[in-house]
Amino acid sequence: MRRKLSIFLLVSITVFYSCKEQTEQKKQPNIVFFLVDDLGWTDIGCYGSSFYETPNIDKLAENGVKFTNAYAACHVCSPTRASILTGKYPATINLTDWLPGRNEFPFQKLSNATINQHLPYEEITIAEALREKGYKTAIIGKWHLGEDPSNPMAHGFDMHIPDWAKGWPKEGYFAPFGMKGLEDSKDGDYLTDRLTDEALKYIESNKENPFFLYISHYAVHDPIEGRKDLVKKYSEKLKSKDKNNNPAYILEGNPDNPYNPSREELESLINTPGYKPYKILPKSTVKVKQKQDNVEFAGMVESMDESLGRIIAKLKELDIEDNTIIFFYSDNGGMSALNIGNPKRIVPEVKLNKAYSTSNLPLRGAKGWMYEGGIRVPLIVKWPEKGMQNTESSIPVTSVDIFPTILNMVGFPEGIGKDKEGVDISPLIKGETIIRDPIYWHFPHYSNHGMQSPGGAIRDGDYKLLEYFENGTVQLFNLKNDIEEQKDLSKIEIEKTKELKEKLHEWRKKVGAQMMEPNPDYNASLKAEEFYKYEDKEKPDGILIHEDKI
Repeated sequence: MRRKLSIFLLVSITVFYSCKEQTEQKKQPNIVFFLVDDLGWTDIGCYGSSFYETPNIDKLAENGVKFTNAYAACHVCSPTRASILTGKYPATINLTDWLPGRNEFPFQKLSNATINQHLPYEEITIAEALREKGYKTAIIGKWHLGEDPSNPMAHGFDMHIPDWAKGWPKEGYFAPFGMKGLEDSKDGDYLTDRLTDEALKYIESNKENPFFLYISHYAVHDPIEGRKDLVKKYSEKLKSKDKNNNPAYILEGNPDNPYNPSREELESLINTPGYKPYKILPKSTVKVKQKQDNVEFAGMVESMDESLGRIIAKLKELDIEDNTIIFFYSDNGGMSALNIGNPKRIVPEVKLNKAYSTSNLPLRGAKGWMYEGGIRVPLIVKWPEKGMQNTESSIPVTSVDIFPTILNMVGFPEGIGKDKEGVDISPLIKGETIIRDPIYWHFPHYSNHGMQSPGGAIRDGDYKLLEYFENGTVQLFNLKNDIEEQKDLSKIEIEKTKELKEKLHEWRKKVGAQMMEPNPDYNASLKAEEFYKYEDKEKPDGILIHEDKI
C-alpha cells in the first residue's frame, strides 16, 4: 500500500507539472551510474595507485568532483546496492548482508540475523522515480538484489542484461558466460567488454530520450581473471616495478576476540610454519595483502577503466556528453583479505597471490571489515555546467546520499523523497557545503572476508566508533589524525566514546535494526581449524576456484 501511495504521489506531481515538463523534457540530463564491484579506495591512479593504470577515471576526476571521504553503506555488496537504489540504510530495509548470506557455523557464539531475501517491493527506487519523470531506465550487469520475480523490472527498470541474479559471473570472465542475454558472445570474449557493448547499444538507442543507465560491472569481483593482453602488459610492468619495503602480507587479529595479539606478536608469527598458508589461522588471525602486484587483478582494473572511456566516447560521439551526469562508484572496499565463506578453505602459500586481489594501504582491513579498508570507496561525480571541475571534497558522504542527490539534480519538486535517509550532496558537487549528519553501519552477521566479528559503526565528524557484538568490544579512532586506525582512543577519550556509542544505539533503535541472538548450536570447544578439509583447485590458466563463490 505504501508503495502504491508513493507512486500515486509521484504521478500526481508529474501531472501537476506536466506543462512545465513538456517544455523541459529535452533539457532533462541523462544519468550514467557506473558501479564497480569490490574496487578499493586506492585502486585508482587519482586515488594513489602507482601500479594500476586508470587514465579514463583520472580524466573524469579532472572534469568533476572527487570525494576523498566517500563510503559504502556496507562492507559487502547487496546492502550497499540496496542503499543506492532506495536512499535508505540497509538496516532500515533489513537487507544487511549479501544475498542469500553466509551459512552458520557452530564455533560462532551468535546466529546471523534473518534478512529480506530481495529488495522490498514497497521501497521506491531511483529507477521508479525517474521513470515517472519520463526517463528510460536500464541496468546492465550485476543485480544481486533478489531472484525472480524480484528482478530489476519489478523495481522500475525497463531492461536488464544479463538475466542473472547472483553476485558473481556464472562461468567466469571469459565466454561462454552461461548467462541469458549474452548468448551471442564469441569464445574468448571478455565479460567487462561485452557488458560495455550492451551499454553502448542502449545509449545509441535512447539518445533522443532522457535515460538512466545503471552499468553495474561484475569486475573486479573474484574470480580474479584479467584480459590476456592486459595481464601480459602488467606482467612486464611488474618486472620493472620498484620494490617497496612493505611485507607481502601482514597478520591481522579479530578485535573482538578474547585474545587479541599485539602488532609486534603478529609480526613475529607470520613467518612461522603454522601461519604460512591461508586459513583461519591460530588465534583467529588472517593474512591481509600489503602490495598492489596481482597482474590478473591489474588487468581487470584497466579493462573496467576502458569501459568507462568507451562510454564517455559514445556520449561525445552522439553530442550528449554535456547533458549527461556521470557517477563513478564502488560498492565496498578492496579484497585484500581473502574470500573465505567456507572456513574449510585452505590456500597453500605458493598460491596466495593468485587468491588475493589488492592492497588497501594506507587503510586498515578489507572488504568484509568495518575498518576503512572495507567501507571507504572512490566516488567521482561529473555534472556538466553545474558541477565543479578538478575539485576534491573531504566532507563524508555515503551511498544512502545518492538517491536524494539525483532527485535534486533532475529537478524533482522539493519534498519528494523526504522519506529518504541520505543527504543531498549536490551542493558539494557545485562547490558549496552542507551540514553532515553522522553516518551509520550495521552488520549483524559474520563476515566472509577474514571471519570478522559482527558489529556496527558510526562516523561523526572526524571520529569513528566501532562496536562488536560478540564480546562488546569498542574502538574509537580520530580519522583526521589516524587514517590507518592504529590508535584506539576508546580508553582515553571516554566521553566521546560514550557519546558516539549512545548515538549508535539510538539510531539502531530508531530504524528497527535487527540484532543477533545466541547460537543454539554454539560449541565453545570447537575451533575453526577443525573445519579444514580441502584446498582450492586451479583452472588450467592458473586461476583459483573455490566452492564459496561470494
